[in-house]
Amino acid sequence: MAGNERDPCRDLVETDDRDRALSLVFAPEAARADLAALYAFNVEVARVRDQISQPLPGEIRLQWWRDVIGGTAAEEEDVGGGGEAGHPVASRLVEAIARHRLPVAAFDRMLEARIFDVYDDPMPSHEHFEAYAGETASTLIVLAATILSPSGADRIADAAGHAGGAQTAAGVLRLLPIHRARGQVYLPADILAAAGCTAPQLLAGEVEPSGRAIAAMVAYGREHAAKARALFADVPREVRAAFLPALLAAPYLDRIERAGAGVLRQPPDLSAPRKAFQFWRWMRG
Repeated sequence: MAGNERDPCRDLVETDDRDRALSLVFAPEAARADLAALYAFNVEVARVRDQISQPLPGEIRLQWWRDVIGGTAAEEEDVGGGGEAGHPVASRLVEAIARHRLPVAAFDRMLEARIFDVYDDPMPSHEHFEAYAGETASTLIVLAATILSPSGADRIADAAGHAGGAQTAAGVLRLLPIHRARGQVYLPADILAAAGCTAPQLLAGEVEPSGRAIAAMVAYGREHAAKARALFADVPREVRAAFLPALLAAPYLDRIERAGAGVLRQPPDLSAPRKAFQFWRWMRG
């Protein structure tokens, strides 16, 4: 991007996704604008639930993104400005997809998975949770890696799968206050059952059963985080920046474990300097 022109995608990511915004500093400068477009798209689709009061408008908004990415959105359609040309994130994303030949099918699967967000159906099982994480967080890692290095991206499927699983586990725990307010339960039903907690108990914030469920989800997330960290050793250096936000899952899970049922009300965070230091170490390691 020339001169001092503002990048609306990077501005959005810096406001709504601080972890990925910070990771951009560790990517090659030539790739940052396209990574920002990809991450801004993720922000847009992740916050669809916040912008609707009924599921149908949410599905329509997700379909609009599918049409834009598939090249079928009409110019006169209006979602925040009218078609791809009127939507700064959409236009930048389409350019990035074309420039790096990103697979449209991957975006389609991501948008299909995001339909879960606009409803209040419980997460049926950890297998369903892993599928959701795979089509959202893990897919985002692979797409970012493809922007950084297509050849390197071909070698990271397992690492991205576990990293995305860990990131999603930590993410749903950190979002418990928001999800509870909406009546949503992302913790898998089988993990809740094994912990002796029901979905109504979690939504009501009952301390003891909720604390057990949180501990069980932390353990589940740590399994994925440990596998991701072990596989990260073989991730090509040129695509490591794509993994940085997901690798924060482990320190987030540590803080969540210490907070226990307190995460029902206040999600823990990490300081920006600590995140930057960890990113620096992981890029060097």
